[in-house]
Amino acid sequence: MKNFTNGWYVIYTQPRYEKKVCDSLESLNIQFFLPVTKKLKIWSDRKKYVDTPLFPSYVFIYLNDKMDLFRGQNITGVLSYVRMGKEPVKVCENVIMDLKLVLKNETDIEVSDMYFKPGQKINIQQGPLKGLSCEIIQIMGRKKMLVRGGVIERNIIIPYIQDQYICSN
Repeated sequence: MKNFTNGWYVIYTQPRYEKKVCDSLESLNIQFFLPVTKKLKIWSDRKKYVDTPLFPSYVFIYLNDKMDLFRGQNITGVLSYVRMGKEPVKVCENVIMDLKLVLKNETDIEVSDMYFKPGQKINIQQGPLKGLSCEIIQIMGRKKMLVRGGVIERNIIIPYIQDQYICSN
């Protein structure tokens, strides 16, 4: 990597290794973000809500320097950084902040890898999602709010309740 800049990047992990990778990153004092949602798991003898990764096999990692880049890559369970060509792709800070805001305040979250045409861009000025930048789209005749996931090509879709938010374009 020729011109390193600190910031958020994405690690691609082996299936179901996200939490183990996060534990290793924590022991190395490397900042990470693993977006999780609660899902109801049903076994033959019980039901339980468990935290499951919102984006399976992806962990966001904040790299301060090239040393963090190499240490993050050498963790058991890490397959690679998400790259464009030979360079790891940097994720905008706004994407991370929007994801954190949605996960903190919203329970009815849907993740999609479908392509959505650009919708009306809005910034929420008031309400529980104040500060969120998103788009208004139509899915099956209903308005929804779309937060684009950037380089991982996943989108978060949440219900749009017009009276709940004050928005600006």
